[in-house]
Amino acid sequence: MDANDNNASEPPLPSADANEPPLPPTDTNGPPLPPTDTNGPIEAHEPPLPSTGAVSPPRTGIAALSPRYQVAGALAMALIAATACVHVGMLFLHVAPANTMTKQHGQVVDDWIYPEFEQNWKLFAPNPMQQNIAVQARAEVRTDGGDTRTTGWYDLSARDGAAIDGNLLPSHTQQNELRRAWDFYVGAHDAQNRPRGLRGELSERYIRRIVVMRVEREEPMGPGATIERVQVRSKTTNVPAPGWSDEKVNTKPVLRQLSWWSVTPDDMPLGKAQESEGDAR
Repeated sequence: MDANDNNASEPPLPSADANEPPLPPTDTNGPPLPPTDTNGPIEAHEPPLPSTGAVSPPRTGIAALSPRYQVAGALAMALIAATACVHVGMLFLHVAPANTMTKQHGQVVDDWIYPEFEQNWKLFAPNPMQQNIAVQARAEVRTDGGDTRTTGWYDLSARDGAAIDGNLLPSHTQQNELRRAWDFYVGAHDAQNRPRGLRGELSERYIRRIVVMRVEREEPMGPGATIERVQVRSKTTNVPAPGWSDEKVNTKPVLRQLSWWSVTPDDMPLGKAQESEGDAR
């Protein structure tokens, strides 16, 4: 048997056809390469992804409101901003030295500031206040049975001091309301307690309302009693001089007692005033 016989026993190799594409080449180190054509690589066609529209985020704040409410909100914010600017301007003119604006419009500034927004710079004065002033009040009360009784003196300043003592965050009302109201009254009245113009009358109504409100809290004659009149007095005591000073200071208390004031519905808290009007009807 010769070599030709060995070759005859093997199956013949398939003949290559020129019209058939060649087999894709393979790479032993990676995935098979894409099939190629004689005219170029065969492109793989994938179905297009469905198109989706862009979703806008939800609106928040004023933008979420309807146009009508957006206009109302914008107007409200503009009004608040304008009021804040006017208030800051009035405070500046009040504490600023005398100038052309305060000379021409001083009354307008005072009407805006007093009494709620009054500013006091005595803390920075070279000679600060050296007195202890205690404001006291008593009331004439009508009980449910129709009897009229007079209470004892309430030391309103001492109650404020007790509320501030040991309090890390005392309220502005406890620290300044009564003290500043009494200072406002004294500055707007003469030694005979006669008011000086409109400020005197305003300070009188202001201190009377504070006194009525605070005595009302005490319920001097029990629930249901009505305050008909109030009286206010102050006790002023000079602070003693320190031991190292040769200054002689008179520490004898000085009393200032006002006349009785009749209480009107305008002097009482809103709810109490409405109850009084209902009882009168």
